[in-house]
Amino acid sequence: MHFTFPSLPLLSILLFLLPSPIQSQMCQRSCGKQPLKYPFGGGPGCGDPRFQPHISCNQQKLTFTTHTGSYLITSIDYTNQIIHISDSSMSTCSCTLPSKGFGLDWNAPFAFDDSTIFALVDCSTNSSSICKSRSYDDGNNSKLQCDQSTQICDVLYSCRPISTNINLPISTCCVYAPVNLGPSFEMDLMKLQCDSYTGFYNYNDQEIDPEKWNYGIALKYKFSVTDDYPSSCEACERSYGFCGYSEAYNSFLCNCPNGINTTTDCFFTSSYSNGYRNGVTWLIYVVAWFLVSLIV
Repeated sequence: MHFTFPSLPLLSILLFLLPSPIQSQMCQRSCGKQPLKYPFGGGPGCGDPRFQPHISCNQQKLTFTTHTGSYLITSIDYTNQIIHISDSSMSTCSCTLPSKGFGLDWNAPFAFDDSTIFALVDCSTNSSSICKSRSYDDGNNSKLQCDQSTQICDVLYSCRPISTNINLPISTCCVYAPVNLGPSFEMDLMKLQCDSYTGFYNYNDQEIDPEKWNYGIALKYKFSVTDDYPSSCEACERSYGFCGYSEAYNSFLCNCPNGINTTTDCFFTSSYSNGYRNGVTWLIYVVAWFLVSLIV
C-alpha cells in the first residue's frame, strides 16, 4: 500500500475552506421580569450606546445610575418613552428618611417627565433659601420657583410618619411641579437646608389620600434630537433581532438569535446559516473523498 501526502499548497487551500466560528454576545431580552427593548440593553454592545452608561442589569435588577447614586427601575413605558425609578432614600407616606437629594447627569438622554412632582420636606425656616424667597437658588443665579401654598404640602404632611414622628409645620414644605432643576440638573438638599424630599408621578385619582400615590420619579427619554425611531432598528426587530452596536465604533449592529451580528437584519443570517450548514456537509464529503483517494 502506497500513501501519497498532499502538497503544502493543497493543505493551505483546505484550511482556507474550513469554516471559522463567528462569535458574538447574545443580548438579553429581559432583566428579571422587565422586558428589554431598544434603546435599552442589559450590557455593553446592546441597545443604544448613549444609554448604556446609565442603564444596566445587575443580578436581574434593572438600575438607573447617575452621579448621585443607582436607582431601581420599577417599570418602563415604551409607548410613551418613560421610565419610572425609585429612590430608597426618598420619603413617602409610609416613612420619612434623610436624603442628600437627586440629580441627573447633564449629558444623559433623560429629562423629568411632566408628571413628576417633587416636594422638599423639613426645610429650615431660618436658613433655607426656599423658605426665605420661595425660590431655589442652584448656585448659577437661577431662581427656580417653589410653591409653598399648594395643597400637596397640606395633604403630604397629614401622613402619619410626618405628622406624628416629626410634627413639621407646613412652611417647611416646598413643591416643584413640573420639576425643573436648572442648568445644574441637581437638587442638593444639604445646600438647600432640607432634610428630605419625596417624589411621585401619579395620584391614582386619590389626590387627598397620599397613601395611594405612586411614589418615585418619572423620566422621559428620547431616541435622538428629532426623537425618530431608527429605521435600521425597526428592520432588525422585524427579523427577531435585538438592536445593538459595535463597541469599537458605536456603529449599529443587529444581534440575531443564532448568535451572529449583522449590520442589517436577521433574515440574511437565517439564509446564511442554512447555506452554512449545507456547505459544511458538502465539505465533509469532499474531504472524505480526498482521504480515500490518498489511501487507494
